[in-house]
Amino acid sequence: MSLTFASPDSSAVVPLHVVDSDGFAHWKEAQPEALRAFVTAAGFKPSIGTTLLVPDATGAPRLALAGLGSAKTRARGRFALAAAAANLPKGTYALATPLPASDIEVEALGWLLSGYAFDRYASNKGSTASLICPEGVDSTKVEAIAAGEALTRDLINTPASDMGPQELEDMTRALALRFGATCIVTTGAALLEQNFPMIHAVGRAASEDRAPRLIDMRWGSDGPTLTLVGKGVCFDTGGLNLKPGASMGLMKKDMGGAATVLGLAQMIMALNLPLQLRVLIPAVENAVSGDSFRPGDILTSRKGLTVEINNTDAEGRLVLADALALGAEETPDLMISMATLTGAARVAVGPDLSPYYTDDAWFVTALEKGSATVADPVWRMPFWDPYEKMIEPGIADLDNAPAGGFAGSITAALFLRRFAEDQRYAHFDIYGWNPSAAPARPKGGVGMGARAILAALPEVLNL
Repeated sequence: MSLTFASPDSSAVVPLHVVDSDGFAHWKEAQPEALRAFVTAAGFKPSIGTTLLVPDATGAPRLALAGLGSAKTRARGRFALAAAAANLPKGTYALATPLPASDIEVEALGWLLSGYAFDRYASNKGSTASLICPEGVDSTKVEAIAAGEALTRDLINTPASDMGPQELEDMTRALALRFGATCIVTTGAALLEQNFPMIHAVGRAASEDRAPRLIDMRWGSDGPTLTLVGKGVCFDTGGLNLKPGASMGLMKKDMGGAATVLGLAQMIMALNLPLQLRVLIPAVENAVSGDSFRPGDILTSRKGLTVEINNTDAEGRLVLADALALGAEETPDLMISMATLTGAARVAVGPDLSPYYTDDAWFVTALEKGSATVADPVWRMPFWDPYEKMIEPGIADLDNAPAGGFAGSITAALFLRRFAEDQRYAHFDIYGWNPSAAPARPKGGVGMGARAILAALPEVLNL
């Protein structure tokens, strides 16, 4: 699988005419009579995803048509051109009609992402239509974003049998080696020695070959400092508060936060952004054994705050807390955590939107603007201070799972904020999974929020 643009000197390039509902009649009128007749006889309609291959006298492709639908239908989805790309036969295409400058980069990215397939275990590898990079598109940037997104998807889609804490470490080390970054990993009993007690507590029930660990990758020597913290729960049984079977089926994706920050990190390094990057991933498996942490236990965090465990299935915030406390010790210019943390966030905004929390108005402005330009929707949620009392149980400093079920995503975010200190901090409570196929987004693991963050970084960090 190669999510790259075709070479401009590719042979047998097929001109691709992209038409929408408003402009289709005008396009037809401008074509030779024979072509108009062929298109009419074929019954082509410029709906999103429709395509038509027009042959020449020898039967070879002369040109192709791709529908973009109407402005109204495009507003109800993303990556309209990708819908057509998926329906074109294998070949090399070049845009013969211009797209609006505001859309062209997103549509080009969508085309590349339409070529993604998780084929690690598939015997039949598919092939897709290729596109010559359209004029006005930064091919290096778009290809780097597509590659980072593919990494995120691959990590999430890989089953936990092949993507445990060790494999997640291996993937991070490989990424570090590729871009000249450093990677230090603290594993097993060393977590206690180096004061990461909650990461150790959550992961200690797993087998020795799936021991808990903290992965710490650094890249860049100059510029502002950015710390990304990703939840790396490689499989979540729920612990002693065991999940029902129906809720456990997708738990290979519970390391979606780690997968997303690694995909974002790859984009940042590939584009050589002038910043100092740190990636922290607490990688664990929340397993069940005689050594499992228990409801009612009180854990002491790296920061010194004590946490009463009222549900072992609220483990993600525990491992993130120790990692955030470590990150905060260096006072980075910006710290971001990403996690598949709560079902409450899914209930609130569904699977498409990335809910996020921050008190930084500058970050909000830049993120919202970036989100709108890269087709990566986000939605701001409140750090609602009056709910702080909900995470204060009395017997300990904090409660990892407040009773009552109200505001579950907000209380989880408030919990994490306690460990981020007074940093410029944002937390993303993402889903990391596309439940049904859509243009450029097949069913399965998906990056959320990374492109919006990437677009916001130049303004947020004054790059």
